[in-house]
Amino acid sequence: MAASTGLLRVWGRRLSLGVPARRAFWGGQRKKEGDSETVDPPVAMKEEPAMVCPPLRSKKYLPPEDLQSRLESHVREILGSSVSRDWQKASLGDSNLKYRLLAQLADDLGHAVPNSKLHQMKSARDVLAFYSIPVKDISKFDELSTQELPPNLRIHWQY
Repeated sequence: MAASTGLLRVWGRRLSLGVPARRAFWGGQRKKEGDSETVDPPVAMKEEPAMVCPPLRSKKYLPPEDLQSRLESHVREILGSSVSRDWQKASLGDSNLKYRLLAQLADDLGHAVPNSKLHQMKSARDVLAFYSIPVKDISKFDELSTQELPPNLRIHWQY
């Protein structure tokens, strides 16, 4: 009993010292039954843009005919005079230079190096090897359907 009266005294002192009361903190005083509430007119809602799914990104990539010359010009442009005669041995140890080179190539060729292969790009030769590989945009099942199959092999597409 004595503890509860002591607690009431402490809260009473806090309220008298300027500490805001709980009711004032949580939204003011209670409303009386006779008070009328004013309702603000509804604010005009901005019309949300329609959620449209972006077109699927094509993974198809065919290396251009002049891939080596393009890559060499990008390497010489970014690495500058530090590139020797054999530009394919140019090291990509500096991550800033590697980023600039791969970003320019992705923009120029329309094919970016995936995150899972970034650690493998240690020299210009590795970049050339990556960009020399063509990428198909079809699945293995679609590829099988276009091939001529032996007469003893049949694929039922409707399950």
